[in-house]
Amino acid sequence: MFNLCLVMLGGAFGSAARYGLGRLTAGWWASEAWPLNVWPLGTFMANVIGGLLMGLLMGLLLGPLKGVLDTERARLLLGVGVLGGFTTFSSFSLETVQMLERRAYGLAAGYITLSVVLSIAALMAGLFLIRKFA
Repeated sequence: MFNLCLVMLGGAFGSAARYGLGRLTAGWWASEAWPLNVWPLGTFMANVIGGLLMGLLMGLLLGPLKGVLDTERARLLLGVGVLGGFTTFSSFSLETVQMLERRAYGLAAGYITLSVVLSIAALMAGLFLIRKFA
């Protein structure tokens, strides 16, 4: 039961952070001169940042923090809860389908490719940084 509470608490924080990021980035590319004004920047950034943070977290929990704290509870709170609430695969999927329905095939392909590749690369970078410097 305590583990469930950790996930729920972390999820609430992560979801609020995701909402804040979406609000913050809502108008960044809202220009008629810039063709990416329909790009879901908040979702994109949440997934890439979430990948980096997951890499950093797992690197710490499996490396320097292993045995120092309860890594399973930290994983549940921070990884499953916070980062699970922060990253947005369901939003990513919906926004991709909306682009496809608008027949913005190139934009959708770029969004899919960059989201997946950069999120994975960010996770790898996080792991690398922890393994190299911690």
